This record gives sequence, C-alpha cells and structure tokens, in this order.
Amino acid sequence: MGNKMKTHKATAKRFSFTKTGKVKHACQNRRHQVNLKDNKRMRHLKKGAYLHDSNVEAIKKLMPYA
Repeated sequence: MGNKMKTHKATAKRFSFTKTGKVKHACQNRRHQVNLKDNKRMRHLKKGAYLHDSNVEAIKKLMPYA
C-alpha cells in the first residue's frame, strides 16, 4: 500500500492546468497603488498569463493530481 502525495494547497489556489498541459496564473501588481498605474496597464493585467515552460515541472510536482 503506497502513500498518497499531498497537493500543495497554496499552489493549487494560484495555478491551474489547461487540457494541453500549460499552467495558467493571474497577473501580479493589481492589488495596491492602483491609481498610480495607467488604465492600459491595468486592463492588460486583468488577463491571465501562462507560466514559462521551465517552471512547469516544479508546479507539477506540487500538484500531482491536477
């Protein structure tokens, strides 16, 4: 009987996987000092982004069942 691996919950809240295996995440810099940032910058930060391929393996280790 093998041991199950636990999912790292902080990682699970911040990242999600697409069906093709890419890792999605929300953009940063949207919480504080919003009035100092341009409307165009804030509009672009609303969209999600994909994690770089070099970091995907680390996220997969933290989320083994995703």
